[in-house]
Amino acid sequence: MTNDINGIKSSDVALIIGSDTTEAHPVISARLKQAVIEGKTKLIVIDPKKIKLADFAAIYASQRPGTDVAVMNGMMHIILKNGWEDKEFIANRVEPEGFEALKKEVEKFTPEYVEKISGIPAKTLEEIAELFGKAKAAAIYYAMGITQHTTGVDNVKSTANLQMLCGNMGIPGGGVNPLRGQSNVQGACDMGGLPNVYTAYQQVANADAQAKMENYWKVKLNNKPGKPMTVAFDDAYEGKMKAFYIMGENPMISDPDLHHAEEALKKLEFLVVEDIFMTETAKFAHVVLPASTYAEKEGTFSNTERRVQKLNPAVKAPGSALHDWEIHQLIANKMGLNWNYTKAEDIFNEIRAVTPSYAGMTYDRIGRYGLHWPCPTTEHPGTPVLHVGKFTKGLGTMFPIPFKDPAELPDAEFPTYLTTGRILQHFHTGTMSRKSEGLNNLAGPHVMISVEDAERIGVKNSEMVKVTTRRGSITTKAFITKRIPNGTAFVPFHFWEAPANQLTNNALDPIAKIPEYKVCACKLERA
Repeated sequence: MTNDINGIKSSDVALIIGSDTTEAHPVISARLKQAVIEGKTKLIVIDPKKIKLADFAAIYASQRPGTDVAVMNGMMHIILKNGWEDKEFIANRVEPEGFEALKKEVEKFTPEYVEKISGIPAKTLEEIAELFGKAKAAAIYYAMGITQHTTGVDNVKSTANLQMLCGNMGIPGGGVNPLRGQSNVQGACDMGGLPNVYTAYQQVANADAQAKMENYWKVKLNNKPGKPMTVAFDDAYEGKMKAFYIMGENPMISDPDLHHAEEALKKLEFLVVEDIFMTETAKFAHVVLPASTYAEKEGTFSNTERRVQKLNPAVKAPGSALHDWEIHQLIANKMGLNWNYTKAEDIFNEIRAVTPSYAGMTYDRIGRYGLHWPCPTTEHPGTPVLHVGKFTKGLGTMFPIPFKDPAELPDAEFPTYLTTGRILQHFHTGTMSRKSEGLNNLAGPHVMISVEDAERIGVKNSEMVKVTTRRGSITTKAFITKRIPNGTAFVPFHFWEAPANQLTNNALDPIAKIPEYKVCACKLERA
């Protein structure tokens, strides 16, 4: 998030797109509800499902899955046509070439044209654009409903285009605010848990960054970016990659096209899984290494608003379970290295030494409340709001983004859109939450379908439905509701008994290599 959670109450308008916030990010959802109830903030929700936050919205619109670029281009078309853009911000903080290219691209995205693509009525889009475009401070919140597409990078760039157009960057209550999917995924990315960067997004291919890391670690480093996990699975399937070390991930539930993922794992010569439970993925492993949980660890987490927080152990790890860093150090030293960390704080001090955005943090300074990065010096207070006054790169870049269809659209054989996501009662692949019988009793596998689709295939609530795509089939209970439009089905991905990702398409965004979990074509049948 470019902005902080406390700043939600400063927004005149908040736009939620591609996020079922109540189900996946309930704390953020509660803050948004409070802001609306207290009277300052007006909410806009754009989502194929009528999510619970839509009940608090001034405007709700249901778009066809995979049409977010067209919707945002349409909003920008209307804003520019009516002169609601922030002319001063654009003149002072945006590259003129990009702005001109954006204006030209969105010319054709009239409300009527966008209605044909997205299904959002032209009048509703005009109301959305007016409310958003006239706001003094408007924020965008999104989650995997924006990123998990073959056009995920285009979708994210469109959110940035819209916020620069309206001058909503670098102000309280504004910003582009991605809601991260797991508790420390922001921290994992900050620490270089991506194939092309060191900590703080310092590029592996950058000679200065490479030299800095080589000098600190006293080793020679490869300057070629590694492979994203999705590409690595394809390579394993084709026999090009021989071994995986999987830590805290459960791709046998979370990866698209699970038949493909299973065959890839079976072809590996060596698979190591480091986890706290015997997951669906760990069952394929040659070696399972028992790790400790968050309640047994010391260290830091970096949350979705970039707040770095101290984690203290509440209980000791059971049996032979070790902290992740202890496991890694044992392996590294068996491989001939000489790591000698004695506690988590040793590692955090190394992070500070090589990571400019964390350099000013110490365990004492983080304290109970944490600090937002960037925090470059020990006198710096942290940065709750990014991009105040200027962008780090200088002028901001707008990108003309054409609309592209999803990789797979409904047709005569598979006439229904399928989208996937989370529900409140379970977390990610269920590694932890599915161990609770209480949570299992509250929510189980299902497919959410419209009243019209249920009548068409002849099923009643809780009767069994067969959901089929070009990758496979699952059979699960019908959850019939008016909150989803005719022609769209939603399957939560937590459940091994009816795994949504047996159905999903493993088509990838060409840049980020993220799979298109959020839209493919399916057919529904009474089971």
